[in-house]
Amino acid sequence: MNTKTRNLLAATAASAGIAAATLAHSADRIPQEQAIRNVVLVHGAFADGSGWRGVYNELTQRGYRVSIVQNPLTSLADDVAATNRALDRQDGPTILVGHSWGGTVITEAGVHPKVAGLVYVAALSPDAGETTAEQYEGFTTPPEFVIETQEDGFGFVNQEQFKAGFAADTSDADAAFLRDSQVPINMWVFATKLSHAAWRTKPSWAVIATDDKAFDQKMLFSMAERIGATITEVEASHAVFMTQPKVVADVIDQAAKGADAAAR
Repeated sequence: MNTKTRNLLAATAASAGIAAATLAHSADRIPQEQAIRNVVLVHGAFADGSGWRGVYNELTQRGYRVSIVQNPLTSLADDVAATNRALDRQDGPTILVGHSWGGTVITEAGVHPKVAGLVYVAALSPDAGETTAEQYEGFTTPPEFVIETQEDGFGFVNQEQFKAGFAADTSDADAAFLRDSQVPINMWVFATKLSHAAWRTKPSWAVIATDDKAFDQKMLFSMAERIGATITEVEASHAVFMTQPKVVADVIDQAAKGADAAAR
C-alpha cells in the first residue's frame, strides 16, 4: 500500500469517527419540546465553580443552558443571594444543583419560582428550622476529613489530608491544585437555621459517592431518603462533581426530564 492510499484511508476513518461522534451527541440532545432547559450549579465549601467544568461541558453539549454560581462562602444569606442572582437570570424553569454545602444553599434558595427540581450531589439537605450542623448528629465523619478553623472563624481542609478526605480519586496534580486553591468557608454558616426547605415542595434527586470521606455514608443515605430523593450511587470521592461528570450530568438530565413530565 502506498503512502497516498494510507493517507486516504486514514482520512476516511477519521471522517467516519467524527460523523459517529456527531451522531452520538445529536442523539443525546434534549428534545425541542422539553420545557426545562436551564441548569444552575452551586458549589460547596472549600471549592469554587470551576470544578463543575466537566458537568458544564456534558450538559451544554446536550443543549442545556448552564450557569455556575460563585458562592462567597461568607454566610448562608450571602450564598443564597448569589444563587438567586443566577436564578433571576434564567429564561424559564430550571434545575438547581448543589454539591456538599451547596445542598444547604439550594434547599434555602430552591423555593425560587423558577426552580422546577433539585439535585443533591454528595450534598446536605436540612429542613426548615434546622441548622446544617444538626445533620451530622448521630453520625461519624471519616477520620480522613480534617477541617482546620482559623482565628477569624474561616475553615480550610487540612493540607496533608486534603486528597484522602476530599479528592481521593483525582490525580496528585489535580488534588494539589484543588488543595491550593481552596475557598475557605465561614464555619458559623453551619449553625444558621434555614427558613425554607425547597425539597418539601420540589422533586429531588441525589448522587451519593460511595467513597466519600467527607460524610458518613449512613448520613448521606439518611438525608437523601428523608427528602424522598431518587438516588444514584457512584464509586467516587467527595469530589464526585468533578471526577464523575457524565454520571452527574445524567442525573441532572433525568431530573430535568422527570420534572418536565411531572409538570405537564
